[in-house]
Amino acid sequence: MSHLRNHRNFGTIPRASGAAAAALKARAAAWDMPVVETPEAMSLFVWGCELRLVPERDAVRIELSAPEARLIGTLQDSATELFAEAGLEVAWDRVDAGALAPGLSLMRVVSVTERSPGFLRVRLAGPDAVRFGMGGLHFRLLLAPAGRVPVWPRTGASGRTEWPAGADALHRPVYTLADGGDGWLDFDIFRHDGSPTCDWALSGPEGATVGIIGPGGGGCPDADRLHLFGDETALPAMARMLDLARGVVTAHVRASYSDLGPLAADPRVARCDDLLAALAQADLEPGSFSWFAGEAAQARQARQHLLARGLDRKDFMAAAYWG
Repeated sequence: MSHLRNHRNFGTIPRASGAAAAALKARAAAWDMPVVETPEAMSLFVWGCELRLVPERDAVRIELSAPEARLIGTLQDSATELFAEAGLEVAWDRVDAGALAPGLSLMRVVSVTERSPGFLRVRLAGPDAVRFGMGGLHFRLLLAPAGRVPVWPRTGASGRTEWPAGADALHRPVYTLADGGDGWLDFDIFRHDGSPTCDWALSGPEGATVGIIGPGGGGCPDADRLHLFGDETALPAMARMLDLARGVVTAHVRASYSDLGPLAADPRVARCDDLLAALAQADLEPGSFSWFAGEAAQARQARQHLLARGLDRKDFMAAAYWG
């Protein structure tokens, strides 16, 4: 784990308490992440980082290690929150109070174009755009209310991120990187009625500053065989995984042919009208990974179906992208 030592921070909970260990175990269980216990310490490994608890005589020492500075900030934010929920206050050795929230980049809107009848493509420019192509597939787009000067989230004195509220509360939808290069990135918005992001994109935002925070939300599953099932809202994520997957991939997409773009000619991709039927008919080999995303009720049914077929939870994901 020497690669985790690039960035570190330390904190103290100024009293000995089993509550810190209990809080860490509860969060690990909620995130389905492993906790490693030794006689000297307890560690949670998440996002390629380590959160380590070391009991001391009259306190609990917290050690954070991560490969990136932004991940140290993200881990500090999460640790401060989870221990606060247990009634424990962390005294951190270092807090970048007033700094932009960890992982937040401010970017300029370059263009909004029609990628297909059902999608808009947005291009953003900023000096650290390239990092959004590494790590997780997704990011949050931060949009200020119309007519308001943006108020961006910043690190508070406690180490937690302080988000603007009330009239300055930000719209924070999740999107997937579609393409990117040195100083720019693209993402696609599915066009549908009642979408604040669609309304924003069609309002002529070129030249405006927006925030994006991430990357996160998990990466492409590392499996010899990957089975993808998704509707229009999942199409950008599926396209990204088709590019990144190291093994054999099959994809079933419920979307109009005109929105498939280059995927229409990809032999790994099949258009379908019923995702649950496609899932039921799929041959899900041992050792493969199944990924399903779409409407919330269908995602629940997919999860139940996969469990009923005997798949272990680590071998599939069924996510609600809307509804």
